[in-house]
Amino acid sequence: MSILFPKVPKPREWDYRPIYYDKEKEARKDKLARLHRGSFREAHEANTHRRKDPAKRASKLIFWIALLGLLLFAFYYLL
Repeated sequence: MSILFPKVPKPREWDYRPIYYDKEKEARKDKLARLHRGSFREAHEANTHRRKDPAKRASKLIFWIALLGLLLFAFYYLL
């Protein structure tokens, strides 16, 4: 290394590659990413929750409340 002419590193080269937006390619990339994140289970759970009928759910709730009431009534009068 010389004192009069120090070694200066070369400037870093700038490698610019323009990126163009491809809608179909982005859609494929997103779909592939969702497949690898385990979205099958999430999609299944989302569909099963959406398929449940609110009236059916309410009727199940009424059934369990009535059964609990019947059991409490039976324990109160039989014991």
